[in-house]
Amino acid sequence: MKKHLIYLLVLPILLSTMVYPQISSRKIDKLVKEAMETFNVAGVAIGIVKDGKVIHRKGYGVKSIETDELVNEHTNFAIASNTKAFTTVALSILVDEGKLNWDDKVIDHIPEFKMYNEYVTQNINITDLVTHRSGLGKGAGDLMWWPTGTNFTIEDVLSCFQYFEPTTAFRTTHRYNNILYIVAGEVVARISGMSWKDFVKTHIFTSLGMDNSFIFFSKTKIKTNIATPHLEKDGILKTIPQFEGIIASSAAEIYSNVDDLCNWMLVHLNKGKYGEDLENQLFSEDNHKKMWKIHTVFKPDTSTRYNSHFNTGGMGWYMEDKQGNMIVSHGGSLPGMRSLPVLVPELDLGIFILTNTETGGYLHRSVTKTIIDKYLKLDEYDWIDYYYKRLQKYEARGDSVTAIVWDTVEMVNEENINIDNYLGIFEDNWFGKAEVYLNDNQLWFKFYRSSKLNGPMYYYNANAFVINWEYQVMNPDVFAIFSLDEEGKAQSIKMKGISPNIDFSYDFQDLDLKRIE
Repeated sequence: MKKHLIYLLVLPILLSTMVYPQISSRKIDKLVKEAMETFNVAGVAIGIVKDGKVIHRKGYGVKSIETDELVNEHTNFAIASNTKAFTTVALSILVDEGKLNWDDKVIDHIPEFKMYNEYVTQNINITDLVTHRSGLGKGAGDLMWWPTGTNFTIEDVLSCFQYFEPTTAFRTTHRYNNILYIVAGEVVARISGMSWKDFVKTHIFTSLGMDNSFIFFSKTKIKTNIATPHLEKDGILKTIPQFEGIIASSAAEIYSNVDDLCNWMLVHLNKGKYGEDLENQLFSEDNHKKMWKIHTVFKPDTSTRYNSHFNTGGMGWYMEDKQGNMIVSHGGSLPGMRSLPVLVPELDLGIFILTNTETGGYLHRSVTKTIIDKYLKLDEYDWIDYYYKRLQKYEARGDSVTAIVWDTVEMVNEENINIDNYLGIFEDNWFGKAEVYLNDNQLWFKFYRSSKLNGPMYYYNANAFVINWEYQVMNPDVFAIFSLDEEGKAQSIKMKGISPNIDFSYDFQDLDLKRIE
């Protein structure tokens, strides 16, 4: 009787101290599988940490529709731009070691670095590199590493910025930029005396036990248990080659898995501490605050569901509030790969989702919002249906615009066009040479330093042609708009994307090609 009495007295205490998940693994399985079917995603991996513990770590679907090998918690995916947070941690470690300050001028460490004017060159600092407030346009310079197959070097990157026109005033506006993170990686290399890749492997991967993660994909290295990227068109999935980067390691080229990434989320939720008893410190709490400090401001969510008040950018992360809780996240995107971590520090909650299909971004958002809503104790909302409708609208908008353009091309009479006036070699200050030439009696365009950017040209209207690139990933086709001299001979070319859904890294609008031959 006494034993039963003690049990009854102790039970309420035990129940009050035990932590129960707001959503079970079984419900997560069901949620992910429904989202996979809705968005036609080949493979998914999801890791969830709560109160310092891993509570869910699992793979779904297949690594490749060609092999049907199953995804598991150790399957590596490209985390794309979530690499940037590793770069800001690398910089934080150097700051903690006293080798660097956040307000150091970039030219103090890279003297040959040049921006678009002398004032910015002399004043841009390390914080500016990683907060997207340089004044450059969105995606400026990305063609140097996107798509794969370019031959640009770090020296090219360091000198290219002087040729860009700013789109906003320095330090006033957020404009997402990848190649300044390449510069940040070079800062790490010059200060540490080792490559950014080796620094991250030594100081971050090894420290956190991220033993199965690696940096950039290469055919020369045999990798096992890696997801293959997929594209979806008209309901049909197809595989595409892995993204093989060269110079963009510190911006977008880590491959990882949810088993390793749970450790990555935990070190951030623990403000830089890691280890069984949190006895180790990867980066200081002060630098943790700096990474999640507000540097740029956006319009907050105006819906009443979350009662949000702010939406901001930090160093490799974005922050907003929902129901009084700060939400820290960052999207990642490469051809056929998507990644998304979402951290809720006040709830000691972290979710990391990886997918190997281009439409995976809609799966990420619908799944993470559903899970977070559970922890915020909000009423149920069908986020899968909401994002499916958004996807349909997004695709319909892009298809309608491109269809009109190609219909126009089909109806155009080219008999009065003197093709010889457009042939020649043109050059842009930062992207190099391009050629317009005849290929089996078809007008053709190619860039010399980007092997995938070549394709046939078709007359559209006035002095404009459209280029249908042989590389067809993420809506790359463009208008090529010629300026002619008094004799009708092409002297220069400007470009702009055709589809409103063209990926911003195709920054063709920044090119100014001038005839040289």
